[in-house]
Parts: sequence; C-alpha cells; structure tokens
Amino acid sequence: METQTFYAIGLMSGTSLDGLDICYSKFIKKNIAWSFEILNCETIAYSTAWENALKNAIQLSADKLLELSSNYGFYLGEKTQEFISKNQIADLDLIASHGHTVFHQPKNKITLQIGDGRAIKIRTNKTVVYDFRTQDVLLGGNGAPLVPIGDEMLFSELDACLNLGGFSNISLNRNGKRLAFDICPVNIILNELASKLGKKHDENGDLASGGNMDSELLNELNQLQFYQEKAPKSLGIEWINEQVLPLIKDQKTEDLLATFTEHCAVQIVKILDEFEIKNVLITGGGTYNRYLIEKIKAKTKTEIRIPPKEWIEYKEALIFAFMGVLRSLNLNNVLSSATGSLTDHSSGLIC
Repeated sequence: METQTFYAIGLMSGTSLDGLDICYSKFIKKNIAWSFEILNCETIAYSTAWENALKNAIQLSADKLLELSSNYGFYLGEKTQEFISKNQIADLDLIASHGHTVFHQPKNKITLQIGDGRAIKIRTNKTVVYDFRTQDVLLGGNGAPLVPIGDEMLFSELDACLNLGGFSNISLNRNGKRLAFDICPVNIILNELASKLGKKHDENGDLASGGNMDSELLNELNQLQFYQEKAPKSLGIEWINEQVLPLIKDQKTEDLLATFTEHCAVQIVKILDEFEIKNVLITGGGTYNRYLIEKIKAKTKTEIRIPPKEWIEYKEALIFAFMGVLRSLNLNNVLSSATGSLTDHSSGLIC
C-alpha cells in the first residue's frame, strides 16, 4: 500500500472579517484514501486599519485596489512567516491562500480575491498556491463553494457539512454526486448589526434573543428571489448591498438581530428538510451562536453535530491547504457538481 505524506498551511479570510485563519496540517494519502491531522492553528484578528481597508476595498479605483492586493499579500506573507517561526515548523510543502474576496459576480465571469500569492512567496520563500476561484468562473461555474472537495475526500462519513460563516453554505453527496451551494447570509449581517451596538459580534446570540421578531420583515427576507433559485448558486457582497440592506434599515437593532437570526434558521432548516439530511456537521464562527443553533435544532429532525473547536474554526483553512496539495499533484480540487462549471478541474495559480 503506497503512502504519501504532505504538510501544508492554509490561509482563510472570510467575508465576516473575523480575522486571518492560519492552519498547518498533515495530509496522508493511502492509495486513493486521504486523512488529515491539524497540527497548529491560529486566528489573527485584523487591526482596525486592515478591517476598514478590506471592508471598503469594493469602493476603490483599479490602481488603488491593485496596490491593496500587493500590500495585503505582503501582510499575509509576514503573518504566515511569524506563524512558521513561532511554531518552529520545519516540514512544509506549500502555503495555500484563499485571499480576501472583493468582487464576486460569476454571471459576469468575474471574481476577485486580493492578496497576491507572489508577495506571500517573497516573504516566506515557500511554494504558494492561490487564486482558486477564477478558473472555475471562467469555466462557467459559480467559483463557489470550493470546500466540497474536502468534504467529499476528508469528511465522507457525514451526510452533510454546513458552514456558518459570513454566508452559510452546505455540502452533501446525493446519488454519487457532491452537491453544494450557498444558503443565506449569516455573520456578514449579524456582525454588522452587532457593531451598531458597539459589539464585534452577537455573542451566543444574546442580543438577538432579547429582541422582538418582525414577522413582516421576516416574510420579505424569505421571499427574496435567490431562495427560489435551484443550486448550484452562490452569494456575494453585491447581493447583500442590493437585496438585503435596503430591507433592514429602520427597525430597532435588537429586533433586526432577532428577525435575521430567525431568517437564517428558517432558510437553513428548509434545506436540511428538503434533502432529508440525517446528520450535519456544523462549523464556522456561527456555530458559537447558541441562539441560532437552538433555533435550527428546534425546527428540524436532522441530527446536529458540533465538532471540536479546531474543526469549527479552521475547517475552511484546512480544506484550502488540502486544495493546495491536490493542485500541486495536478489532481482535481474543484467539483463541477458543486459550482456548476463545465467540468471538474485542478484550480489555483502556483508560484
């Protein structure tokens, strides 16, 4: 039995701007079966300056956006090198970086994740794989979600995997095909509302639990066209700005939090029930929102599985590290059944 071992670092920055996730993992391939072990992981909170720069990047002119992409690449490289030194990492085959999404318009054949991988290489002197989404969009796909390859090859014993990040997305295997798609916004809205009350996020959902749900607003949110569309499909900040924010302006913030948390639970359970999911692994920052999790549990018969903290916080970074390994081997790391692209493919630029 042939066994191969790979060591990789995955970098992930989500739309909720919680910080930079760094995950150093070991991947073992025995014939065609893969397994993993998370060895070191850390989240580096963004400074106010970086948080504002990334949040407002969509407003920049082309030259300023390119400048930010270079600077952010050097930032990623510096933080990764500090992580490597602090943890005395000797075995490292590559660094895989998701970057930070600024534009995501797959119907227009564009998606942009800033953070130039060449700058990361300059700072770390390691092989870097980056820009995982663009090729899929050019192939007619949504460029998202990408993590289903990891769900299929590393978490196949589970019926489904649900991520609660800036957006919620789900991945499941039906009839031999891995289906995956975005469900609804989560932390990208909840964190923004919490910030109006001077909080980084709604810890445990306590603010939402103290609010009153607005049934009329809830109905408007649930009627948005995206929820009527069939998968594969994905969401971006542009959709938030155009479709969601105009609906949630005038009410009391606690009531908005209560209503939007209910909206998230309704949309997530709708999918769990539609696909008759037996059990689901939930990861991402929203897993810590006890109020949201309780609402989901109360509305569905699906078994909800909450994994160890390392999986909750670093599963996406782990899978991007895995995607980097697959790319280095020229193996497919994007599934057309999940993104809607013309074919499965091996995506990512290598430097």
